[in-house]
Amino acid sequence: MARVLLLLLLFCNLLLLKPSSSHYACTDSRAPFTPKTALSFCPYNGTVCCNSTAELKLQSQFKAMNISDPGCASLLKSILCARCDPFSAQLFRVDSVPRPVPVLCNSTVAANSSQTLQGREDFCAKVWDTCQNVSLMNSPFAASLQGQAGQQITSNFTKLTDFWQSKADFCNAFGGASADESVCFDGGPVTLNSSATPSPPSGMCLEKIGNGSFLSMAAHPDGSARAFFSDQPGKIWLATIPKQGSGETLGLDESNPFLDLTDEVYFDTELGMMAIAFHPNFAQNGRFFASFNCDKSEWPGCAGKCSCNSDVNCDPSKLGSDNGAAPCQYQAVIAEFTANGTAPQPSSLATRAKPSEVRRIFTMGLPFTAHHGGQILFGPSDGYLYFMMGDGGGAGDPYNFAQNKKSLLGKIMRLDVDTMPSPAEIEQLGLWGNYSIPKDNPYVQDKELQPEIWALGLRNPWRCSFDSERPSYFMCADVGQDRYEEVDLITKAGNYGWRDYEGPYLYTPQQSPGGNTPANSIAPIFPVMGYNHSEVNKNEGSASITGGYFYRSKTDPCLQGSYLYADLYASAIWAGIESPENRSNFTGSQISFSCARDSPLNCSFVPGSSLPALGYIFSFGEDNNKDIYVLASSGMYRVVRPSRCNYACAKENVTAAAIPSPNPASSPPSPSPSPACRLAASASTVFFCSSLLLLLLVVA
Repeated sequence: MARVLLLLLLFCNLLLLKPSSSHYACTDSRAPFTPKTALSFCPYNGTVCCNSTAELKLQSQFKAMNISDPGCASLLKSILCARCDPFSAQLFRVDSVPRPVPVLCNSTVAANSSQTLQGREDFCAKVWDTCQNVSLMNSPFAASLQGQAGQQITSNFTKLTDFWQSKADFCNAFGGASADESVCFDGGPVTLNSSATPSPPSGMCLEKIGNGSFLSMAAHPDGSARAFFSDQPGKIWLATIPKQGSGETLGLDESNPFLDLTDEVYFDTELGMMAIAFHPNFAQNGRFFASFNCDKSEWPGCAGKCSCNSDVNCDPSKLGSDNGAAPCQYQAVIAEFTANGTAPQPSSLATRAKPSEVRRIFTMGLPFTAHHGGQILFGPSDGYLYFMMGDGGGAGDPYNFAQNKKSLLGKIMRLDVDTMPSPAEIEQLGLWGNYSIPKDNPYVQDKELQPEIWALGLRNPWRCSFDSERPSYFMCADVGQDRYEEVDLITKAGNYGWRDYEGPYLYTPQQSPGGNTPANSIAPIFPVMGYNHSEVNKNEGSASITGGYFYRSKTDPCLQGSYLYADLYASAIWAGIESPENRSNFTGSQISFSCARDSPLNCSFVPGSSLPALGYIFSFGEDNNKDIYVLASSGMYRVVRPSRCNYACAKENVTAAAIPSPNPASSPPSPSPSPACRLAASASTVFFCSSLLLLLLVVA
């Protein structure tokens, strides 16, 4: 008996051992905290060591460095932002001595490090290779040499090669061991003991459940198995979605639309009904919104201020005609409608909406006939309406609208549609309609920004979404010019580079009647994923990205957590995998897809292959069970169990997967144990082991 108890006691000792000497702490010895305002410049989420004031100082320091090389700028930005890392106390100290830059990971440190570096252990070498000959104003590396003999700094501009003769010398200085020899900086937030990068799924299985060509989908806010669908000409339908595995098709009566706006909507290649959004309280208040384009020469209700005006140094008379249209002949509109009937019944039961507008939220004249974005959606955490707007068209954004802080083109806007503005507010702020400005919009910090703006520097954001499990993850696909298609993680006041950058590449416009914004005057946020045009078209021809969703359904467990996106023309689909989680480090992999052999509607296939002929991939959709849909020109497809296409997925439980996921509103995800629970668990372990020790002494 005593022998058994001894073994159990050894097991208890293992339970009580610390896994690592690394611990969370900030450089000022405080514990990391959750800031009131999320960080926007530094890519850190959750608990951090910087508040918005400290982050603003880092951003100012970065701008003052005046870095001309974009690759080096990206590395230096990450090094400065390491001050926000929850392990910053260890990163910025060696033998209790503070240092101006964090300990940079290299192969020597990585061998003794408890963190998983996933191929980035030579970050110090990467910094040297990228920045060695780049002139830096007030370099943070030079600060470590102040006062040292033989290292007199005579200029504010320095290069790494001014002080170190080789990569080895540089990394000996900056790639040493941290305070406890367990962590180092590898270009991103410190992650301990993270697993290897997950493999992309072997394939994605689809079933065809509808023949309509839809541009937008919105799950019914009441949580039911219903959703709204809209097409580009201007109709909205309410449909019932069949259960997974039922063999049924989409329950939609094409002759009975929920709302018909075809008389107001102007429909052309890049014009029409762009999106729909339903108020979070739609089931009670019946409010919903439509984003569409109209032609002021055909509809008297189509009238608004031109986006090319003196406020943005643009003269409409000099724009010329675009496809035969006069400047600002076409307008971008957001209008509010209602599904409230005359009878006292909840809006969730409404099957038709009133065709007349309740009020006009927004109207703006468009300079050209392309790049209007147009998506609208409500933020899941704040309840505000987000409006995605492209740069207005024209090759290379000739008037530089996307970088102009007084223009709403090339921007993501954030509007309060629940609070009515006064006429004085509209006049004072120069609003474009009937909405208010959320009190925490970025213009509060940056007085140069128009108050509606949430983010800027986009070319044509085409389909954005919030992660249903992590609402702070706001992903947008942004269509490129002629080289690169990108996926961006949108943050407050973020500048995504266009037209100084197309994705990660510097961009030089062919013409600039509207002037330029110097690339070194902005702090661009580069894409988290994307692809070159040559990946989908060897001649670098047509390519246009379509943004999707994080896959959160239980139907295909091998897709769980992947961000799905596609190319409009190439009918190619990617799965973006984040590793480690919550660190904004993504790898996008093109995945194969096929059509289920028992699809309710027959899929047509590309001649000579097993690839379904989807046609153009317009959008993705998500229902209340978190199942994902592909909205294509050939019909509507739903992601189903991988085994229905003979794809291998070791995680799939065929029996369980055949049962539809429950309504997420009635089955919230299990929360992680609270700190109190974790402490209680530790206390229980200690109590168990202490009791065991007493028992052992008695038995002995």
